[in-house]
Amino acid sequence: MENVIQTSLTQKIFRIVLAVFMIYAGFSHLTFNRVDFQAQVPDWLPMSKDLVVILSGIVEMALGLALLFWKKQRVNIGWTLAIFFILVFPGNVAQYLDGKDAFGALNSDRARLIRLFFQPVLIAWVLWSSGAWTAWRNAKK
Repeated sequence: MENVIQTSLTQKIFRIVLAVFMIYAGFSHLTFNRVDFQAQVPDWLPMSKDLVVILSGIVEMALGLALLFWKKQRVNIGWTLAIFFILVFPGNVAQYLDGKDAFGALNSDRARLIRLFFQPVLIAWVLWSSGAWTAWRNAKK
């Protein structure tokens, strides 16, 4: 599968916005939102919640930076970030099921439920903006 896929200006803008968001979110894992992110770590995960938050923050910053600057691997990074979004989704579900508040805005079952529907949007966003979806479709031809 060819890694460098031409993307439109719109895709590039959306990719940059997502990359900056990932870098910001990762930084916030390590600093001012650290406790709030711990609310998303399921109780059944046999690891320190703080360690999970720190490691996921580092991964988010690395993926954001890679998506922003590593053009030759953009397709692979897109797939990797999509998989990351899938892997953290159980934490979002656990936060909803356990009724744990976080970030000020996630303070009701309704808000936590609505948030769950944005995970597929993030997955589609990264696959489209990175050119990963196009690369996959071209490889099938």
